[in-house]
Amino acid sequence: MLSQAEQPVPARYLRMPHAARGLTVGLFGGSFNPPHAGHALVAEIALRRLALDQLWWMVTPGNPLKSARELAPLAERVELSEKIARNPKIKVTAFEAAQHARYTADTLALVKARNPGVDFVWIMGADSLRDFHRWQRWREIVLTFPIAVIDRPGATLSFLSSVVAKTFDYARIDEGDAPLLARMPAPAWTFIHGPRSSLSSTALRKAAKDR
Repeated sequence: MLSQAEQPVPARYLRMPHAARGLTVGLFGGSFNPPHAGHALVAEIALRRLALDQLWWMVTPGNPLKSARELAPLAERVELSEKIARNPKIKVTAFEAAQHARYTADTLALVKARNPGVDFVWIMGADSLRDFHRWQRWREIVLTFPIAVIDRPGATLSFLSSVVAKTFDYARIDEGDAPLLARMPAPAWTFIHGPRSSLSSTALRKAAKDR
């Protein structure tokens, strides 16, 4: 019997989800190590406030900015994500692994090339925005798809001082216009307030270790 680390990711998760022309789709990527109710809350807020037809929950093979030592197997993180992402509009996927996409900029370029006529918006938690300027080719990401930044505990005000918020201040739209965001040309972004979960993957991993 294969160990958990050796379990392959089912083939259906390695294919990019299908989206018909004219649909609006949110792209919500992360290591989800592990996925938790806070991630599900961000996804639900994005679906509702952005008026999306679909949301792709993209489980990444790894994060170049984070240590891989504590990274659970991809198959495990995909399976756990499926259990948490209950909304039928959410499509859990790990297609980045099959494409050997290491950086978000590469993933978004691939998604754009393969889905003409589909309107995408990149979704991130406000806590990720603080270090966003450290991401590989971060300006290219901002110029590829509109971005929705979802409120997270402790990040409501600090995001305003982030490099990306200052650099692209002119492209920020009012939160009330969030349902229009996916149809807008990049650069365009908004900050969405709403219910917040204090759960974090880091804290959950630590709690599991301490048991």
